[in-house]
Amino acid sequence: MWITLKYLILLLSITVLSVKNVEGQTDRELAEEYFRKGDCEKAVVLFQKGLKKSFDKNALRKYVACQIKRKDWEETEKFFKKQLKSKDNTTAYYELYYGKILEAAGKPELSDEKYQLAINVNGDSSPEFYKELSDEFREVSDNNNAVNALLKGREVARNESLFKMELAQLYQITGRSDLMIEEMLSLGVAIQNKEVVQNYLSDFLKDEKEQLKFEKVLYKKIQLNPNEVFYPEMLVWMYVQKKDFGKAFIQERALDRRMRMGGEKVFQLGRLTLENADFKNAVLMFDYVVKEYPQTQLYAAARRLSIYSREEQVKATYPINQAEVRRLIDDYKKYLADLGMNVRTIEAMRSMANLSAFYKNDKDTAIVVLADAIKQGRNDPSFIDRCKLDLGNIYLLKNEPWEATLLYSQVEKSQKDDVLGYEAKLRNAKLYYYKGDFALSKEILDILKMATTREIANDANDLSLLIMDNTGLDSTETAMRAYAALELLMYQNKIEEGLTEIDRMLVAFKDHPIVDELYFLKANTLLKLDQYDKAVDNYQKIVDNYQYDILADDALFAIAKITQERKKDKDKAMELYQLLLEKYPGSVFGTEARKKYRQLRGDSL
Repeated sequence: MWITLKYLILLLSITVLSVKNVEGQTDRELAEEYFRKGDCEKAVVLFQKGLKKSFDKNALRKYVACQIKRKDWEETEKFFKKQLKSKDNTTAYYELYYGKILEAAGKPELSDEKYQLAINVNGDSSPEFYKELSDEFREVSDNNNAVNALLKGREVARNESLFKMELAQLYQITGRSDLMIEEMLSLGVAIQNKEVVQNYLSDFLKDEKEQLKFEKVLYKKIQLNPNEVFYPEMLVWMYVQKKDFGKAFIQERALDRRMRMGGEKVFQLGRLTLENADFKNAVLMFDYVVKEYPQTQLYAAARRLSIYSREEQVKATYPINQAEVRRLIDDYKKYLADLGMNVRTIEAMRSMANLSAFYKNDKDTAIVVLADAIKQGRNDPSFIDRCKLDLGNIYLLKNEPWEATLLYSQVEKSQKDDVLGYEAKLRNAKLYYYKGDFALSKEILDILKMATTREIANDANDLSLLIMDNTGLDSTETAMRAYAALELLMYQNKIEEGLTEIDRMLVAFKDHPIVDELYFLKANTLLKLDQYDKAVDNYQKIVDNYQYDILADDALFAIAKITQERKKDKDKAMELYQLLLEKYPGSVFGTEARKKYRQLRGDSL
């Protein structure tokens, strides 16, 4: 009996303690449960009860949300007035949410008054307090007062460097991009970190209007702060993003002269400009380094890259100016005479050899120069293999395919898992294609579709598609073999012979799918000969008769460019670019066509 009574007393004690514990948790848990279910009638009673005991921002938010839903303004105002009688660190939040209630009740003037009281409350004046208050304004989608809270925090702390990133974000959200720019630039100067600012602004500056605004702000900053390098560096960065390398050079050159930077940044900008095929401005940058810093380590590289940039410019301009080719070769010879044949000049030797072989038809001299380059670069296996690829190309020019494939195969083996090895494999695939061994060529090309570089993968895919689309249509594959042989003729610069062969094939294979490829090859060749009217005629045949084939958008884009750049017919060019965008919305030329259209229209880019 005694044991039973003792057991019952213990059980009762445990039960009472459990009930107290449950009750201690129940109000909040029940309030949350009612809130999740949308039962605001019950939730507000429990939230209010809890808030009278202790402050909780999350509970206050949900209490206000429920009261706005219930529209019980009178009861809610009584609650807030009572809570605001005691002034402490929670006062600002009660003023803020009292303002939300008044705003929902249709009393905007009174609500604004409460918001200002929340921001100007004489409570905790630490920066963290104003940051949290700003976050609370953001929580209720009041970004303007979120800004005001941060600005008040600055004022109280007497520290203008506070909250720069937070304010920048809020200014951008509220459409005050000029103030956002000011905050981010000020932050960048304060911490001397361009990357932070650039990362933040990179998406913002995709908008052309914002680019102009940013540019104006930077110029003003440069004028007011001539000794602060951060602003011109940001201007250079912006111009690089726009690919306006000419303006980037002007700023980088001014910085280099003022800060005595030794030409290093101008040189690096020149390399980036060269990579982006802006050869004219690349020449200006490298020439600046050559002229200003003849005694530095940059001199030899800058001088070579200046010649190389002019070389690329010549090769990209049709028809090829033979006088310029001779001048480039003479410049390379002088460069080698001044600096000698050594490790520093081996790339110049490669360039001179390729110019001699492909543009001066002096293949034997090219082979000798490459052999000398290999001797000088004997300690650099990668350089030797690049020279072997060049030699393979030259032997193909000489119509010695076995010598060519031997060299390509050597590079494939020595650079098996490298980009250079993939390049050698691609050249072997093209060699098999020229010889008419389409099965073997396609087998290699299909492997190369998975190559690590997009350029090699794309080239492999294009040639694989060409073979697939034009073989198997007749048992002898006559048309495709003739076309492959024709491409070899063009590679070997036998232009007149190649044009004659194209005309013959257009008659012989007039009903074969290869016809659009023939017209396209003929048009491209005529364009290189500066016969752009005839080129347009051949491109137009593709647009008119093969509009659903893969080359149709290529041909239309080519006509538009010729119309713009050669014929100088602005209106017609705009019409053609517009047609391309409408007719071939998925074209790879879409982005460039849109840009050119907008340039012709006079948009500020």
